[in-house]
Amino acid sequence: MRRSRAIRFSANDVGYLRSEAGAAALAAVADLALTDATRIADVAAARAQFGDRAAVLVETVLLRRRAVEKLGMLSGLGPGLTVSDWLFTDEALQQATAAPVALHRAARLAEGPGGPNVVVHDVTCSIGTELAALRARGITAVGSDLDPVRLAMARHNVGPAGLCRADALHPVTRDAVLVADPARRVEGRRRLRTDDYQPGLAALLDAYRGRDFAVKCAPGIDFDEVRRLGLDGEIEVTSYRGSVREACLWSAGLAQPGVTRRANVLDRGEQLTDADPDDCPVRPVGRWIVDPDGAVVRAGLVRHYGARHGLWQLDPDIAYLSGDRLPAAVRGFEVLEQLVFDERRLRQALSALDCASLEVLVRGVRVDPDALRKRMRLRGGRPLSVVITRIGARSCGHAMAFVCRPSR
Repeated sequence: MRRSRAIRFSANDVGYLRSEAGAAALAAVADLALTDATRIADVAAARAQFGDRAAVLVETVLLRRRAVEKLGMLSGLGPGLTVSDWLFTDEALQQATAAPVALHRAARLAEGPGGPNVVVHDVTCSIGTELAALRARGITAVGSDLDPVRLAMARHNVGPAGLCRADALHPVTRDAVLVADPARRVEGRRRLRTDDYQPGLAALLDAYRGRDFAVKCAPGIDFDEVRRLGLDGEIEVTSYRGSVREACLWSAGLAQPGVTRRANVLDRGEQLTDADPDDCPVRPVGRWIVDPDGAVVRAGLVRHYGARHGLWQLDPDIAYLSGDRLPAAVRGFEVLEQLVFDERRLRQALSALDCASLEVLVRGVRVDPDALRKRMRLRGGRPLSVVITRIGARSCGHAMAFVCRPSR
């Protein structure tokens, strides 16, 4: 269904939604399809029955439906309501950590120096996602937030115990490990500068100096900037379902000794660190080309990944790897033909290989994949991929095109 402008919830709205009358109204609205085809009629029906309350009822039902895929794994892992019964704001749901990622962080905290007896304080608890994951792992977790509406929603979602209103920059606990997820969206717009986070990252790290903490950040964060702000622990980049989800900053007391960067590929249960071997040679292309998971690339651990799986680099500055065998469960590209990149020659090669549809992967070369695909004028019957990349130093390097059959 197409999204309209998000509804602003008030404390009064949350009180109504948590009441018996609100629960009954939500159940009634949940029976509506609320699809593109039925939206106008369904919203009109909700307004006829619930008047001015219809907007928050419809918004809550739609947010619950969106939340199931992202957070549904939390349901049934601990006491409390299922995610399909939670309350959300649109921004809170957008920023909420996906359940597998939150559960991974909770498991790491439970296995850390304090063990399962560690006490964790989520100082930006919002609607309670991290709290639910922490408690599901058996951790004693308390939460605080400045936003009274989100805090009221958290009380509904995970229960009122251990929740209070407080400023993240002035933690109200003394010995707990701190977890923070500074806001990076305002009215749907991302905040890219760490100074624009709420609260700002520099202020957070200053406030937690000397404390153990885990701070969730955007995956594109500048690692050098984080170091300049004083982080002396570990930066962990996590991906899930092929998408890089976050970079988590771990204080030195929670980091593995000797590790400053970690890539965590949740789907495959694979982790790499900069303490792992990185003996990865540079060689001409082999049978397969491998595009490493985004978490591996973002964490700067391509060489480490190559060394682990017996692969080599095509170029020391480019993230593509090659080998004669694919790592287990990894999608790769079997090289059928290689040529110096030239659109006319590439079009001829694709035609000769009966290409019908083309996946274009590019690194180190300025190429618009969509525009290139259109110019190839494909009319065959076979799906293929082309990997376009620079080989050699910038002063004497050249662009190569590798026409490939994708493994899946």
